[in-house]
Amino acid sequence: MYEINFQKPIHIYFIGIGGISMSGLAEILLQEGFCVSGSDMHRSSLTEQLEVQGASVYYGQRACNIEEDVSVVVYTAAIHPDNPEYKEAERRKIAMLTRAQLLGQLMKNYKTSIGVSGTHGKTTTTSLLTQVLLETTINPTISVGGIMPAIGGNIRVGSSDVFVTEACEYTNSFLSFFPNMEIVLNIEEDHLDFFKDINDIRNSFHQYMQLIPADGTLIINSDIDHLEELTSDLCCHVITFGSSAETSDYSARNIEFNDTACPSYTVVHKNEDGSLEEIGTVSLSIPGMHNVFNSLSVIALARELGLSMETITNGLHKFTGTNRRFEKKGVRDGVTIIDDYAHHPQEITATLQTAKNYPHREIWCVFQPHTYTRTLALMDEFAKALSLADHVVLADIYAARETDTLGISSQTLQQKLLDLGADAHYFPSFEEIEKFLLKNCINGDLLITMGAGDIVNVGEMLIQQ
Repeated sequence: MYEINFQKPIHIYFIGIGGISMSGLAEILLQEGFCVSGSDMHRSSLTEQLEVQGASVYYGQRACNIEEDVSVVVYTAAIHPDNPEYKEAERRKIAMLTRAQLLGQLMKNYKTSIGVSGTHGKTTTTSLLTQVLLETTINPTISVGGIMPAIGGNIRVGSSDVFVTEACEYTNSFLSFFPNMEIVLNIEEDHLDFFKDINDIRNSFHQYMQLIPADGTLIINSDIDHLEELTSDLCCHVITFGSSAETSDYSARNIEFNDTACPSYTVVHKNEDGSLEEIGTVSLSIPGMHNVFNSLSVIALARELGLSMETITNGLHKFTGTNRRFEKKGVRDGVTIIDDYAHHPQEITATLQTAKNYPHREIWCVFQPHTYTRTLALMDEFAKALSLADHVVLADIYAARETDTLGISSQTLQQKLLDLGADAHYFPSFEEIEKFLLKNCINGDLLITMGAGDIVNVGEMLIQQ
């Protein structure tokens, strides 16, 4: 594999430079003095920001986009060998790296490299940790998978030896990383277009944990099934967080929710002698029980970095969320419109349970399934999770990187919901969904647009009309 010498900047080309992660890496390289160019299918705020910073961005992917002096081409799992730029790089024998390989090489340049992983919660937890670090003089470099207002985007280039990034398991990407501190939030079935089953996923996470050196630290959720199978052979320091004070080094008690579903709680730490100690009170400004556990992982890691509880709790309280994570978009005729990125049954359950603690008359969930493989593999789980809403409106499945429908559609999921006794509707266009919602949602209702595709446009159009 080609190794980049970060002391000698070269010309690097990104196929798909407008992606949330790719654009962040491109921005870091620009800050480090590299010549950066790349392509994307459409103009966006991320590509425009890169152009302002000096990148050359081509719209549309063509072999001729790759200039003569390009030394390395970076691509993502979404790019296939028949892509014209990929084929041109191969023809010219230009060195090629995956996005994960480039990120892994970047991590080597930092004394403290922190990876935040898990099937769910990576973006929120990375952002929570970032907000805590911003309370200090550490000045970290951050790569987060969402837009975080506190850093003005998805990337922050610092001047210290601390690097924080999300670590995604899809296509085993995180196995190209070099972390010495890790957070593992949860391990669930997902990305079954790549993994065979939950055991395959657990094996991938286990390999990721084994990347931590002996002097490194793993922060992991004690509620993960058969945790000892994953941690018993690790040589690093293992710290746990979870729902039980008896089995976790960090847990929460006295959990309460305010009128916008944001929790506060007392942090409980288990000392080396097994005694339990209350070490502080946390008041979060983001909603949901799941964020209690996300914040506990941050507390555990931040204390390992030597931060005080006062600094940690101040940072946690200041964090008000990232784009598309239970994000309030506005109010239309008394209907509160929320948008959320949830696209896995566990995430949907967490979001809808959060909604039940939020002011509402009835809950409307407008869901856009994401990929055919995930929808087919977890069909029953999707139906059970969505049935927590009072009303469900389904859009067509967002295909993303897939082309084979596998013989299913959103109407298949609608029938599963109807069989459970849920009020479920399906419409083939966003325009029909918007008309239905305008007719049926009334003052006091809570409307959540949900999914990893472009369903956010429905809520935004309702507010603009």
